[in-house]
Amino acid sequence: MEITAATYLKSSEYLSQCPAHNRPEYAFIGRSNVGKSSLINMLTANKKLAKTSATPGKTLLINHFEIHSTPATAARGGEATWYLVDLPGYGFAKRSKTERTRLEHMIEGYVLQRECLTNLFVLIDSRHEPQAIDTAFMRWLGESGVPFSIVFTKADKLSALRLRENIDAYLARLAEEWDPLPPHFVTSAETRQGRDELLSYIEHINAELARPAANT
Repeated sequence: MEITAATYLKSSEYLSQCPAHNRPEYAFIGRSNVGKSSLINMLTANKKLAKTSATPGKTLLINHFEIHSTPATAARGGEATWYLVDLPGYGFAKRSKTERTRLEHMIEGYVLQRECLTNLFVLIDSRHEPQAIDTAFMRWLGESGVPFSIVFTKADKLSALRLRENIDAYLARLAEEWDPLPPHFVTSAETRQGRDELLSYIEHINAELARPAANT
């Protein structure tokens, strides 16, 4: 897949404010400082698309970006339009109880009620062992029937051996609860590792969604 255009569309505080359309949406979420904005910018090859900050937790709204792309092969159709969504991080340790509640309701409303949400990418810092807040969030997604994939970030911060060990240990922990395991990707915003794999995954889903419409 080649992204031909990526533009900021709007930011919403409530689900009812989100853009009305019938295109696929791929949302990204994770704990603060997991590298979400950097990953989005890497995927779209636009360093200024999603705002990055040295201070974690700056994403406080549901941010929509409109994406136009062409397929890697002609077999997957023509140009596609879809949406990339930057969600607030979960955890919110440094926020007031009122603010935490507001953000929790925002995330829950979008994840559970957004009909065009096609896949939720849950970002995990590859440097750390499994955190209870992440595994609990994924468990909730599974119980709620929300399709999701795991994206390990910051792969460039570790040696190849340590990275493999960390990923294998994480997957082993998830295997205690999941069979089969959710799809997973290993990425680096610095080296662009995992970019082709993630975009190919999105392209494949888009093609599958478009196929019934093409046959009617």
